Amino acid sequence: MKYKFSRILLKLSGEALKGNQEHGYQAEAIRNVVAKVKQVLDEGIEVAIVVGAGNLWRGVAGANEGMERVNADQMGMLATVMNALALKEYFNAAGQEVLLQSSFEIAGVVSRFNRDNAIRALEAGKIVIFAGGTGKPYFTTDTAAVISALETDCDAVLKATKVDGVYSADPMRDPNAVRYAQLSFDEALDKKLRVMDAAAFSLCRDNDLPIVVFDFAGKDAILRVIAGDPEAGTIVS
Repeated sequence: MKYKFSRILLKLSGEALKGNQEHGYQAEAIRNVVAKVKQVLDEGIEVAIVVGAGNLWRGVAGANEGMERVNADQMGMLATVMNALALKEYFNAAGQEVLLQSSFEIAGVVSRFNRDNAIRALEAGKIVIFAGGTGKPYFTTDTAAVISALETDCDAVLKATKVDGVYSADPMRDPNAVRYAQLSFDEALDKKLRVMDAAAFSLCRDNDLPIVVFDFAGKDAILRVIAGDPEAGTIVS
């Protein structure tokens, strides 16, 4: 099969690691993530990953409850390191080598981002997991994912969600919501579609980096996205 992308940045939500639990981790859910990503690696596609922290902590929620926003966001950054370590453990158990890097160093735990090392690892067939968000408060892991994708010359950002693309409204609430197979950045802006947060979306638009929104749980969805199947997700480019 001919694939549209040869190096991708997969943006996972923290919720992908908790399965049907209210929070935390579920072994079966993490193994499912590993299995789906290994499918991609087996096809010779290079994969980098950024994972959120929603299964453990949300900085915005903490700030809304009265915490100082900078501290709340720093807690979220640390939570992404915990999630990255969990993923690394399960990938290693499945026989897959991983390079883990972070926007900040934790001695003995994770090294700081190094572009050359990351690219060499990707070219060698390792998964590269980026943790720590952007290292700065007030930015989401969507923005961290886009920055990491740009820094490592990825062909696209694949945003794993619970729906099979971008819709005109929330398909869970509006049965008349229209699904888009493809959009330009300007169309997404004009229609006020919430593809990613504004900072992340602007970076993609300004640097001509495609975004694909897809249902991670769909059968072979990630492979179909990489192959360019318009039914597998919505591409914004």
